[in-house]
Amino acid sequence: MALLEKIALAITKLFPVWLILFSGLAFLFPDSLQSQGYLVTYLLGTIMLGMGLSMSVEDFKLVLSRPRDVVIGIVLRYLIMPLVGFGVAKLLGLPPALAAGLILVGCCPSGTASNVMSFLAKADTALSVTVSSFNIILAPLLLPATFLLLAGSEIQVDATAMFLDVVKIVLLPVLIGMVLRGLFNSFVNRIMKIVPVISVIAIIWAIAIVVALSAAKLVTVAVIALIAVALHNGLGLALGYGASKALGMGERQARAITFEIGIEMSGLAVVLALAHLEPLAAVPGAIFSVWHNFTGSILAGYWANKPAQDNNTPV
Repeated sequence: MALLEKIALAITKLFPVWLILFSGLAFLFPDSLQSQGYLVTYLLGTIMLGMGLSMSVEDFKLVLSRPRDVVIGIVLRYLIMPLVGFGVAKLLGLPPALAAGLILVGCCPSGTASNVMSFLAKADTALSVTVSSFNIILAPLLLPATFLLLAGSEIQVDATAMFLDVVKIVLLPVLIGMVLRGLFNSFVNRIMKIVPVISVIAIIWAIAIVVALSAAKLVTVAVIALIAVALHNGLGLALGYGASKALGMGERQARAITFEIGIEMSGLAVVLALAHLEPLAAVPGAIFSVWHNFTGSILAGYWANKPAQDNNTPV
C-alpha cells in the first residue's frame, strides 16, 4: 500500500503534465480513441464516485454556523460563470456549438480541484468543501435551468434529459460514495490516498477521448476556443474575488470562493456536450480542464506565499 501511495502521489502531482501529454497524443493519433466515446460517461461517474468517497455529512454542517458565507458562495457560483460564459461567447462571436460549450462549462458546479487549490492557497478550505458539496447536490436542478435560459435560443436543448443525466452521472455516484464511506469508513480511509490517482487517470482518459473525437474540427477553432476559455476563467477568478470582498468576506473566505467560481467541473461539461450537443461543443470543456489547473495552481502558489491578514475563522 505504501508503494501504491507513492506512485499515486507522483501521478497526481504531475496531473497537468499528463493531461497535456495525452491530449496531444490523442490529437495527433485520434483513430485509436474515437471508438471509445461511450466510455466518457462511465469515466466521469468513476470520478464522482471518488468524490463521494471523500465526502461526509460533516461537509454540509458549516451551513448551520455560517449560512451567509455558504449562500454567497453558491449564488456567486451559479451567477458569475454562466453569465461570463455567455458574455465572452457574444463578445468573440463564437459559432453556436462553441458558444453553447462555453456556457455549459460555466453552468457546471465546482469540484474537488477547487478544494485542493483552496488548501494550497491557505484559504478557508472548510468553506470551499461545503460550497462544493452544495453545488454538486444542486447541480441537477440549477445546471439545466441556467443552460436553457442562456443557450436555449442558440441551440436546441432537452432540459429534462440533461437533468436526468446530471442525476445519473453526478448526484447518484456521489451519494453512493457517501453511503459506502458511512458503511465502510475504516476501509475507505485506508484507500483514500490512492483514490485520487484513479480519478486523475479517468479524467485524462476522458479528455483524451474528447480531443480525439474533436481533432478534425479542433484545428480550425483551437485558437479562438483557447482565447475564450482563458477569458472565461480569468474573468471568473477576478470577479469571484472582487465580489466576495465587496460582500464583506475576509481574505481567506474570498480566496476560497474565488476557486469555487473559477475552477469548474469541466469534465461534466464534456460529457453533457457529447450527449446533448455535438463533439465540437465539448472542446471548451476539454481545454478548460487543462487551463484552470494551470491558472489555479499559479494563483494558489502566489497566495500560499502571501498569508492572509485576517483571522475571521479558524483554519
